[in-house]
Amino acid sequence: MTTTPAAAETAEVGETDPTQPAPSDGARAGSGGEPVGTAPSEAPEEAPDGGVPDHAASGDSRDGEVPKGGVSGGEATEGPRDGGDGASDDADDDADDADDTPGTPPEVIPDQAPGRAPDTSDGDDSEVTAVIRLPARPISPPTVDAPEAEDASGSEIDTTTEMRLPSAPLRPTPKPTEPKPEEPEPTEAEPAGPVTAEGGTPERRPRERAVTTSSPLPGTSETASEATAPADRREPQSAPRSPGKAAPAAARPSRMTSVMQSAAVWLPPLLTVEGLIMYVLALRVTPGPLRGVDVTKIDALGLISAMPLTAFAAILLMLVAFFVTIAQNTDRKFLLLFQIAAITFALHGASALISDEARFPTAYVHAGFVEYINRTGESSAILDARLAWPGFFALVAFVTKAAGVTDLATIMRWTPLLSNLLYLLPFVLILRQVVATTRARWFAALLFVIVQWIGQDYFSSQGFTYAIYLAFVAIVLRWFGKVEPRDKPMPAKGRVRRLLARLDGLTPGELPHSTGAYDRVIMLIVLIGLFGTATASHQITPFMMLGALTGLLLLRRTSLSWALPFFLGLIVLSWISYQTVTFWSGHIDQLFGGLGRILQNLQSNTGDRIDGSDPRHALVLMARLGICGVILALAAIGLLRRVRRGVGDRAALLLLCIPVLALGLQNYGGEIGLRIYLFALPGACILAAYAFFPNLPAGTEDAPEETVPIRRRNIRFNPELTRRISLLLAAGCAMALAMVFLVARYGNEQFERVSASEVAAMHYIYDHDEPSARVLFLSPVLGPEVTPIIPWGERDFDKISYEQVLVAPDPTELTTVIDKLRASPPNTYLVATRAQAGYLQLNHGYPDDWAPRFRVALDASKELKRVFNGEDAAVYTLKSFPEGTEIPERGVPLGGSDPTSPWTPVGLAALGVTWIALFVYEVFRLGGRESGRRARRRILFVAVPAFVLALAVIAERFIVIGYQLQ
Repeated sequence: MTTTPAAAETAEVGETDPTQPAPSDGARAGSGGEPVGTAPSEAPEEAPDGGVPDHAASGDSRDGEVPKGGVSGGEATEGPRDGGDGASDDADDDADDADDTPGTPPEVIPDQAPGRAPDTSDGDDSEVTAVIRLPARPISPPTVDAPEAEDASGSEIDTTTEMRLPSAPLRPTPKPTEPKPEEPEPTEAEPAGPVTAEGGTPERRPRERAVTTSSPLPGTSETASEATAPADRREPQSAPRSPGKAAPAAARPSRMTSVMQSAAVWLPPLLTVEGLIMYVLALRVTPGPLRGVDVTKIDALGLISAMPLTAFAAILLMLVAFFVTIAQNTDRKFLLLFQIAAITFALHGASALISDEARFPTAYVHAGFVEYINRTGESSAILDARLAWPGFFALVAFVTKAAGVTDLATIMRWTPLLSNLLYLLPFVLILRQVVATTRARWFAALLFVIVQWIGQDYFSSQGFTYAIYLAFVAIVLRWFGKVEPRDKPMPAKGRVRRLLARLDGLTPGELPHSTGAYDRVIMLIVLIGLFGTATASHQITPFMMLGALTGLLLLRRTSLSWALPFFLGLIVLSWISYQTVTFWSGHIDQLFGGLGRILQNLQSNTGDRIDGSDPRHALVLMARLGICGVILALAAIGLLRRVRRGVGDRAALLLLCIPVLALGLQNYGGEIGLRIYLFALPGACILAAYAFFPNLPAGTEDAPEETVPIRRRNIRFNPELTRRISLLLAAGCAMALAMVFLVARYGNEQFERVSASEVAAMHYIYDHDEPSARVLFLSPVLGPEVTPIIPWGERDFDKISYEQVLVAPDPTELTTVIDKLRASPPNTYLVATRAQAGYLQLNHGYPDDWAPRFRVALDASKELKRVFNGEDAAVYTLKSFPEGTEIPERGVPLGGSDPTSPWTPVGLAALGVTWIALFVYEVFRLGGRESGRRARRRILFVAVPAFVLALAVIAERFIVIGYQLQ
């Protein structure tokens, strides 16, 4: 009998529940013989009595009965009851398809991990019985020409057959005189495909018991054709031995053979360690052929122009080791975490290996906030608006003071790497809550590392609160996750209503979890604490957290109630109203002026950043947009492939879409687009991983087996082959993105890298800032939102003021510089650095030799004197200031009370009552007791009026304080 490779696969669109165990043969045949359910591509074993053993697969059913209760952990899923919509699928959509020629019985392709031996512990027989599951086809009514179909139509068609495959050489019988009975030769089934009846009319015949061939189980020496042949035609495995003669000892494999057979275990960690060592040496050693980084060779493309080839080879080697590990499709958690951590170290720790100073000038002013809080014991939004959200800076100040740390240089240097390693922990926990294969989960984690070029992981409150955001989402999905399959009937009319009902009936892409009431109350307190910390530390992160929680409630993916979003929303509104008055009083237009200006905010984050850039540096900006476009395109493909498999990933789609709403708030200094990309990454990476690995796990969530979609039409590829192709495509995509990441992340090294001489120049000013000082930094235009490209504000933030000085493209033109110094008091310094010149060249078209010529012009000026000289920085001041001018005392008011309104005391009392009432309501609801319903209603009678009053007082404060002081 001739068979062709095919796949026992699940339908593309249907009501598949990944938490249900795999149905048995009886449950797989629906009405008319349609295939129903999910079939793992590995055939389970059959017990000696003909039943399915308990150890065959987790959650399998017996006697055709499907258990109703869901099994947590991503067990085998129940497929569509109507066979899905595979007939309408695009032939090129899924690479997981196999050829299925009509009229030929399909073959079950095993998905067993290499080297897994069958379990033969239940008996002494050396043979193992494997149950081959064949999907049934619709059975047409009996015809005159097919009388046998009339007999079979009234009974259930058995779609399984036994095939005895020996796992070891057959042993002779104890009595050699008695001949071994021959096994009956299996009857080849008539093809179940369409046949032509008399008159040329095609018709279908019922499927009888069929024998299909398959590759032998691991450890067997027979082919499938030999295993299914009759006993008298089999070739003898070994010569029979006499009863009194001992069996010869099996040849023991050599040590080299054993080592090579276990290469899948030791090779990936060895390659990872080798690549890590190779990468460190490539960046840290003295520059030379194929080694070291010469920072003077960094051009408009950034760090990638100065990195040696050995560094790229090391990154590729670690990526190869990672894909060798996930190719085994086993959840080796610690090894995979180590490999991703090594790749994170290579991609996000490059600047720390190359330079001894912290990257990114803004990190130094954040260190200055910490120093100011440690020195004065308070924060003042008058000095900087960011001190109106001092949570992160106060926390670091407390920890460093308790630990006796006075210099934050080392902490700032390694913060980008440590931040990304910290982000991995909650993101991996999020990945554990989705129904996906091992490959999909860990590939999503890898994507999260290699597309995070945004650069917000430096020493900042944004980087700190991003970790809080991920932890918040992970806790909501893990301890408060909920899955509600649709139980409503399909609407009879309305195309849109039926489409929505069909989408609502998709198999949930998240795993449900049942936890005790006590644990949930504890985690509720943790959620509130995380949200409060984020509210006190950053302006945007609380709104992202609140949006994620609200979206999960709307999509019915959390067991929390609507009381919590109102509780948390009142926290963020009250903080803005009562704690940031210094920031928003008199600046209401700045706070709410960007509402609804979506196109303007988008333009300030994309087009304005590319216009006017150096042509080579524009490639860096295009690489960033390219990564964004690729990851979004992969996310769309992954979402489509999962929907065609009947899976609805609501949580991942929500995490991708919710941050986009921030585009309608404000431009956030031209950086709102960067924040949207940052917060959309978790959902985008999960869906992008599904573009390559969309299948569901068969069995437990960590099982190596996968389900593959059933097709009702011809399919062209072997599923095992397409899985390998998908793996190769994913590896190629990851390697390409990793190389582009180096351009996108480190493309601004000419002005984002901080050298030791630039830090030393600022330290000279800190040593001469009594009682106050003023620093002039170079700027091509004068504006309110120009950030100094110098390591500013690390110390004495309250003593030194920073002002812009306009410089012309002609480096010899110093009129504006000298006039600014003359108009300034003594202790005014002009700082000229390499980073500032690089910024002017790349973003504003200044000449390439502008920096050395500007330094020469300053040195040649008769009115200026150089007080500090370094390789990359110099400090200048006037030789003599006008007579009678004195160094001013620092005149920044530190004390004073914030303005208030008449209803403020009433609003504070209403806030307290509302928070207490809503928290008690949520605790009662999490308890789940029926007796608490009446108590919850009474609590709402108190909470609702108090909430309305508190909200009214907040609005009153914005109106009274904001516009009266404007």
